[in-house]
Amino acid sequence: MIIIAGTLHVDPSDRDRYLAAVTEVTRLARQAPGCQDFAQAPDPLDAGRINVYERWDSDEDLDHFRTSGGPELDLPPLRHAEVNRYRISAVEAP
Repeated sequence: MIIIAGTLHVDPSDRDRYLAAVTEVTRLARQAPGCQDFAQAPDPLDAGRINVYERWDSDEDLDHFRTSGGPELDLPPLRHAEVNRYRISAVEAP
């Protein structure tokens, strides 16, 4: 299992526009083979922060989605991004 997680930072006045622009990407990702979850969501405490979370069955599924094209996006500029890929070898109940 692959998890993509981290944060994006935009100007607080641009956050709603950014999230609206990626709505279709979220819908497409959730329909893609191997996607277990996909979300870009506003942080409740930081008005310029967007939390990123994706869960994929495999690198191949993730890479296929990322290279399959998609809607043309008009995104506001990112101030900073810190997003990483994690490889999960086991899943257990909390």
